[in-house]
Amino acid sequence: MVHLIPMSKLPTARETAQAMLSHVFRIHGFPNDVVSDRGPQFVSRFWREFCRLIQATVSLTSGYHPQSNGQAERMNQEMETCLRCLVSQKPTTWSKHLIWVEYAHNTLPTSATGISPFQCVHGYQPPLFPELEQEVIVPSAHALVRRCRRVWKGVRQMLQRSATGMKRLADRKRRPSPRYKVGQRVWLSTKDLPLHVPSRKLAPRFVGPYPISKVINPVAVRLCLPKSLKVHPTFHVSKLKPVLESRLVPPSTPPPPPRVIDGGIVYTVKKILSERKRGRGRQFLVDWVGYGIEERCWIPGSFIVDKSLITDFDRLRSHYSGTSGAVRKRGGTVRV
Repeated sequence: MVHLIPMSKLPTARETAQAMLSHVFRIHGFPNDVVSDRGPQFVSRFWREFCRLIQATVSLTSGYHPQSNGQAERMNQEMETCLRCLVSQKPTTWSKHLIWVEYAHNTLPTSATGISPFQCVHGYQPPLFPELEQEVIVPSAHALVRRCRRVWKGVRQMLQRSATGMKRLADRKRRPSPRYKVGQRVWLSTKDLPLHVPSRKLAPRFVGPYPISKVINPVAVRLCLPKSLKVHPTFHVSKLKPVLESRLVPPSTPPPPPRVIDGGIVYTVKKILSERKRGRGRQFLVDWVGYGIEERCWIPGSFIVDKSLITDFDRLRSHYSGTSGAVRKRGGTVRV
């Protein structure tokens, strides 16, 4: 059963909590579990503390996989489809039609249970609009009910068509996922990773491999990722691909170990790709020898031991000032 709340902008954590109190608690009471994506309002300290005080657990979906909360995502798609058809001529009136989208969804029997969400929660099916129109006594009242009936029937038909089409498209791409184990190495899809590359289309489709540190459930695992990625390490199995050992495909070469110079650990730079201003200093985007593109990161200029790297980079930048893209540099060392 859904409750649709019109809002003019993305709510904060406090506004989300107030909306749940105003529209959900007064009807159903406090929830035992709140399933949501990793939006800023749901990962904030306020929301976690609010759920703890009402004794509700917080269940966050795996990163970049909205199917983990499939019911909510599908409802959002159905709502957008219905509103798009209803208010295509007057988009600003979408909030007036929201009540009929909610009513049509809650009174429509589902294919899984054979009963409507309203009947599943309350135990009975609410009365619907009569098929036959009654005698007109007050024209204004008759016009209002007639308009409401027309909107409700239209939304109901669109929901039925949308449910059939979505199931057909989803089943077309579904495949059984492999079973992963702790310690197994996998490739990670770069589709949703924040990579430092000049062109997403030319970037590798997978990076890694990375070992699995924990199998949360059959469809979600946690990986040991480098800190430079700065993403949540839990992923849906659809974002992974197992590493296959073969005599025709040599195993990946591990990165070279760091060196020690003047008592500090240093790594060898393969390229200096770009620069940016930070405060009064400069930072450089570097590509490391033996590491993938996911390890590229910005480092302060003071971390670079071989200052000739910066000098040559500035010289080549001025020489190729009319071009764009990465500038290839000779190797050097960086202290970390």
